[in-house]
Amino acid sequence: MMNPRNFDKRTGLAFIVAFGIVSLFADAAYEGMRGITGPYLGALGASGAAVGIIAGAGELFGYVLRLASGRAAEKTGAYWIIALLGYVLQMAAVPLMAFAGVWWMAAGLIILERTGKAIRNPAANFMMSRAGEQIGQGWAFGLHEALDQTGALAGPLITALVLARHGQYTTAFLWLGIPAALTLISVTGLAIRFPDAGEVSQQAQARDGGALSRAFWLYAASAALVAFGFADWPLVAYHFAQAHVVDKPVVPVLYAAAMGASGLAALVLGRLFDTKGFAALLPGILIAAFAAPFAFLGGTVFAIVGALCWGAAQGIENSVLTAGVAHLVPQSARARAYGIFSAIYGIAWFSGSSLLGALYDVSIPLLVTVSIIAELAAIVPFVMATRLMKTA
Repeated sequence: MMNPRNFDKRTGLAFIVAFGIVSLFADAAYEGMRGITGPYLGALGASGAAVGIIAGAGELFGYVLRLASGRAAEKTGAYWIIALLGYVLQMAAVPLMAFAGVWWMAAGLIILERTGKAIRNPAANFMMSRAGEQIGQGWAFGLHEALDQTGALAGPLITALVLARHGQYTTAFLWLGIPAALTLISVTGLAIRFPDAGEVSQQAQARDGGALSRAFWLYAASAALVAFGFADWPLVAYHFAQAHVVDKPVVPVLYAAAMGASGLAALVLGRLFDTKGFAALLPGILIAAFAAPFAFLGGTVFAIVGALCWGAAQGIENSVLTAGVAHLVPQSARARAYGIFSAIYGIAWFSGSSLLGALYDVSIPLLVTVSIIAELAAIVPFVMATRLMKTA
């Protein structure tokens, strides 16, 4: 077996930036889609409970599938093949939403989009973690998330512009086919430029153990509680539309603002993670606890603050949480660990999204209470995990 080309600081940074550009296009496509799926499902006749269950089911299926895709990547070493397959499936789902005439067809495409992301995510995260070993895991995932969220900001703005001019969700989905195509072109070019980014040296395979530590499992439990209490955006957007908190074209603008907050928070706290360690995650947990009360209990001003809190918490969870796994798990077991971590996170998100969606139809204050309790409870296993890391 040929030893992989090792990243140095220059090539590691170049890889992260290039992958960030891929994610910029990808997020412009699928976050533009997700920013309007809540009200789109409502327009097709879905209830609040159905929106919550669909969002949660998509996350559940997608995250649990990462168990298989992460293990497959680790066993086969076919990181690029698996990642490319996932991108193709995910990007295909975006423009196809324009042809979903009933809510259950739209629900199937939402799950297909999440499936594509699930297939490519552990392999992509592993390859970025290898580059992160050279430039700092927090900086690597934070920088990638910032570029990622630049696209996530652009996508909803595209849909907002289309809705303002044409008023049709289907037209917006078709326009999102452009960044979807650019995603596939750029990720193919990246795979050609860095064909060995996913290889693990024989020395690392021999040195690294296969067991996952107790600190990893406690860390995953903390992330699960965060996910359980974190309302998915389709339910938040559904509330904004149903309660007439803002006008219809403003909903994707708020999502764009949330994505901007996400990128900024990831960049700042990713840097902080490399200097202060896991303590950088605590602000994310606290911010997440404020997202639901602001989003669901007020008018326009509260909705803006809630969207920004939601986005900042999401950015921290997507970057610093991911960087933390790379610190807890040796290189040879990392793809599998990402799959396990994501599956636990996804099961919790499905359970929480389903419950919060059902509570929305019963009592919004109760929804908010459950969300806050879950977020604050996440601090307990997080502190236990950090203590174990200090004594290891």
